[in-house]
Amino acid sequence: MNATLQRHPLNGCAPAPLAHYLKALGILRLFTEQKDPACRGAWQDDRFVLVTGCSRDEVEAFFLQEYQPTAIIDPWNGGSGFFPNTSTAIPVILDSPDLRLAPLKAAIHWAQVATTGWAEAPKDEAKSDFQSACLMHLRGGAGEAMHAAVVMAPQVQLGRRVNKTSYPSLLGTGWNDGRLDFANNFHQRVADLFDLARKRGATPEKEAALSAQGRTANQNMLRLALWGDLGMGMRKTAIGQFAPGSAGGPNSSTGPDGDSSVNPWDFILMMEGAILFTSAATRRMDPMAQAQASAPFALHSHAVGDSPISDVEESQRGEQWMPLWERYFSLAEVKSLLSEGRAQIGRASASRPVDMARAISRLGVARGITQFQRFAFLERNGQANFAVPLNRIQVTARPSTRLIDDLAPWLDRLHRLVRDKAPARLLQAERLLSDAVFDALTHHDSPARWQAVLRAAAGIEMLQSVGTGIAAGPIPRLSPEWVTACLGADPGPEERLAAALGSAAGGYSREGRPFNGVRHHWLPLKPGARQFTTSDQGKRLHLDVRVVALGRDPETDLLAVMERRTLECTPKDHRHPQLLAAPGAGAQPADLDAWIAGSLDFNQCLDLARAFMAVDWSEWTRMGLRVPKDRHRAVPEDAWCLLRLNALPWSLGEGQDIPFDPAIIRHLGSGNLEEAYRIAYRRFRAHGIQPTVREVLGDAAVARRWGSALAFPIAYATAHQLLNVIHPKPKETRHDR
Repeated sequence: MNATLQRHPLNGCAPAPLAHYLKALGILRLFTEQKDPACRGAWQDDRFVLVTGCSRDEVEAFFLQEYQPTAIIDPWNGGSGFFPNTSTAIPVILDSPDLRLAPLKAAIHWAQVATTGWAEAPKDEAKSDFQSACLMHLRGGAGEAMHAAVVMAPQVQLGRRVNKTSYPSLLGTGWNDGRLDFANNFHQRVADLFDLARKRGATPEKEAALSAQGRTANQNMLRLALWGDLGMGMRKTAIGQFAPGSAGGPNSSTGPDGDSSVNPWDFILMMEGAILFTSAATRRMDPMAQAQASAPFALHSHAVGDSPISDVEESQRGEQWMPLWERYFSLAEVKSLLSEGRAQIGRASASRPVDMARAISRLGVARGITQFQRFAFLERNGQANFAVPLNRIQVTARPSTRLIDDLAPWLDRLHRLVRDKAPARLLQAERLLSDAVFDALTHHDSPARWQAVLRAAAGIEMLQSVGTGIAAGPIPRLSPEWVTACLGADPGPEERLAAALGSAAGGYSREGRPFNGVRHHWLPLKPGARQFTTSDQGKRLHLDVRVVALGRDPETDLLAVMERRTLECTPKDHRHPQLLAAPGAGAQPADLDAWIAGSLDFNQCLDLARAFMAVDWSEWTRMGLRVPKDRHRAVPEDAWCLLRLNALPWSLGEGQDIPFDPAIIRHLGSGNLEEAYRIAYRRFRAHGIQPTVREVLGDAAVARRWGSALAFPIAYATAHQLLNVIHPKPKETRHDR
């Protein structure tokens, strides 16, 4: 072994498929334990890099001449080779004089004694008891392999304490998946690479010739597995879920069907690496819950992100996120990483992909991980399970991702709801929301991504307003940081108007608390109230008459809100419709001008506004936040300014208390712009204000758009700016004395 360290890029070991990822870990594990304890490995440039004091030739020589296979056995399975009518390589392994096979042979001998006289594999409780015995007696590599595949969790059934067996998805159901037995296959690949089957019963001359051929083929296959060198090394061998592209089946080759084609070294090293994923029995958060199998970075399946998972395909086997690291780790560090094997959100463990994305975005995972390769265990090609590689997730600390904490309990309720025979439209809306959340958590911050989250959340509320998914409840209270995240440093008019409408309320107390918010016009927020008259069971429900924004179109909804506000005016309000924005969030003249011109995305604005209605605006006031100002100085045309000033929630001051006439909204809603303006004009004239425009003409579309723009509350200073437009103050003149 050389004194200096050498860097060996293993081009045959990539993060995907899962077989190649596990193969890389198997190489690191075996080389550390059996050759060079100081070696290390890292994931760089989409491949595994081994750093050791050995040369490339010495690395190859180790696997060809020194490697000792781990004692992987599964005597509880019917296809393990320990029961009659099972094709197996166990006899040739036991007959071999090769000392490298001693640990494997010892484990096989123990299993043969333990199963003596059994005609078939044990089942049910007998199988569980036998697995418990295996866990007690198997030591060394055999014990590690056992702990990676089987988890025994004590439970109480009918007042009796029993051991319940759980199986982590990585190794199927205890080293087998359906009719494919991984341990049996491992024994056969060991026999292939050690040339045991071909040497058995051959003459000395024939054995020498076969050995020479076997060494050449073995070396070629090893170079393909390690370095990715071109050469013949694939054999007709089942590989199971670990390499979907090599599993064979219909449409997998140029013909109608294809055989599974695998490099034996890939299979062996893959199994050796899987042993590192030791599982345990855990109780997540709830100490009273039944214990279950907990594998490193294993999660419940959820159809989110850029993945081929359909909404109805969430597998019982879930997902597993495989960590990648760029710094050179020793085997001890990798074992420590995988033994912790969990991501934390506060004191809770991540259990779903969205939770995992939340955790890694705040560095809630073991240090040193730079990426995760996401795999989902899905049924493909009939009932065969494949570890399908999904997207790659970067581990980056982004404080803004803590915003999702506000939505997390609501997201959990929605997910449970859609799993229980939910309507297709709710299922699609929940998938859209989960995708938006996952995208915001796994990519760099941008206002567009946070806006997508809130717009998808508003889509859930739209369904709830007609009786779908109401059990989950409306969007929960959001922190003011949601507004700043969605607006960014340079927001557009849609975002600024959404903040104004979202903060609209009947007023704000001295402490900055809003009251009589506009959210009541979109959702039935009273206990027991509903916007619809009958439930799914035909039972009549209380109708909330304040809900007037029925999702027909943005202009119609805003006109309905304005009309409702005028009906709610009290004599104390002097018939001023009460719509005030939070401090620093009032609509700006240039944005109102863009709305009136019809140059905005009305749906985007209303979707965001609906979500902003859930913001804690009292916190906004306490924190002294402000919506960024528009750089443009455009002002709506004079005629609309007159209508806007006639619909203020307060007096203009100096005796100019002009009450609002509800007929204005009715005329605007019906398309009669001329009459609406005439009423407002006469009111201003009666209070001594001479507007610059006497008459106005416009079609029904313009009238409705003008009326809808009145729903956006403006600040007191903005109102006086508009007053100066329709009634300019005379300029003061100076006379020289």
